[in-house]
Formats: sequence, C-alpha cells, structure tokens
Amino acid sequence: MIDYKELIKTFTEDDFTQKRINLHIHTIHSDGEADFDEIISQAEQLNYKYIAITDHNTMSGYENSKNAEILIPGVEFDVWCGYVFMHLLGYGVDKNNPMLKKFFAKSKQETEWDIIRLFSKRNIKELIKAIHNAGGIAVLAHPACCWCISMDRFVKKLISYGLDGIEVYYPYPRFRGILKFHNETSIKKIALKYNLIMTGGTDLHKKNL
Repeated sequence: MIDYKELIKTFTEDDFTQKRINLHIHTIHSDGEADFDEIISQAEQLNYKYIAITDHNTMSGYENSKNAEILIPGVEFDVWCGYVFMHLLGYGVDKNNPMLKKFFAKSKQETEWDIIRLFSKRNIKELIKAIHNAGGIAVLAHPACCWCISMDRFVKKLISYGLDGIEVYYPYPRFRGILKFHNETSIKKIALKYNLIMTGGTDLHKKNL
C-alpha cells in the first residue's frame, strides 16, 4: 500500500513549477471540461510523475477510471471555517470510506454551481477527521484566495483541527485575478514556519493539461 503522505512530502518546488506534478485538476465530474481518463492519458503522454484529479465534493470519476500509477486519489471540498469560505483538498483518500462518503455531494449541482457550493454545511473539524480516517492528508487549497486578514492565525486554527499541508504553488495571476490579502511568498513562509506539507497544482478546468 502506498503511503501518500510520505510520497507527497518528497515532491519539490521544481516538480510543481516544471510541470512534472499537478495535484489540482477538475474534470466533467464537477465543473471541468476534461474527460477523466483523457486527463490521465495526457499526463502519461507528457511524462508527468504524478497527478491528482480533485473534483469538487466528489470522487465519482474514480469509480470506473483506468488504473494508472501516476494517479493520486484526490478530492476538493467546499467548506466554511468560521467566517472564511475555503477549499480543502484531500489526497490519498479511500473513496469508499464511510466517514468520508458522508461529505460527498448528493447531486451534480453541488459539484459545479458556485451559488450552491457557497451554502456548504460541512463541518471543517469533522471533514479533516474524515479525510484522516480515509487514510489521506488535508491540504488548504489556494490560500491566498481566502478572505482572512491574518493568514497565520487562520492556518494555526486549521492546524489545531489537523491540517497537514498548504497548496503553495498555484497560478494566482491566471485564475485568481484579484488576490486578497496574501501572496505565494507569504504562504510559503507560513508553510515553512509550521512545517506543513507544500503542494501545488494548476486548478485545471479546461480539456488539456
């Protein structure tokens, strides 16, 4: 059995910035345009070391997907932490874990419509606990997009709930034109300060990697 936590710890900044690893990809199973297996095939053809397909609030794409060594099981949940709306990535999780399955979307709309996803009632503490129970790690997605004044305090709160990592390498200028209070440099400093796992991905929603 693969220890995904230890595996992801070995990934470097170059892996993410030089297009060898992409841990944030969406498909038609949520709000993306790409076919699930087509993304895997593209990644194999482009010699990616690893990818993770992280559809919103669902892992339905993994049900009948092709078996690929480069694929790390993943999911991206919509969740509130106090007054902050955030996205939480789960990596290395067992999609059939009963505790985790309770957090999956009950309809297709919950995977693709922003207005519905904003009304998520998931409990952040219970969600992180479920990700761990499913054998995975919990990672804060694109943190510079979070509307919180003190990222340090926010991350410390998440760490107290069991947060394992932060998505440090992310194309903010391309996908998130209006940065809030933070940037990649400040996020990386916080990750290093608290010894958090650093991940990265393109947040792909198009058809091609």
